[in-house]
Amino acid sequence: MDEAEFLRGRVYGADHDDAGPRPDRAYAELVGGPLDGLLLDVTDGSDHEPGEVALTTEIGRYGPGGRALYVRRPTDANRFDWRGDTPGTP
Repeated sequence: MDEAEFLRGRVYGADHDDAGPRPDRAYAELVGGPLDGLLLDVTDGSDHEPGEVALTTEIGRYGPGGRALYVRRPTDANRFDWRGDTPGTP
């Protein structure tokens, strides 16, 4: 099993021992980029929010502390598409 396959269906930011989705939460799938296949918890989000997130990751272009940028797909609110990576803040 490679790293991408291991991450698929797991929740971004969840504890490694309990990274599966919970039935009482709402999720959107991250599509493309270093976090492809992870689920993003959007339970407390609003449909009126801009729908952009910068998620910290060690496996993006900028390594530890870098961020992967994802934007909510206009035609499918349950998916966020990767737009690129950016360095983290110092």
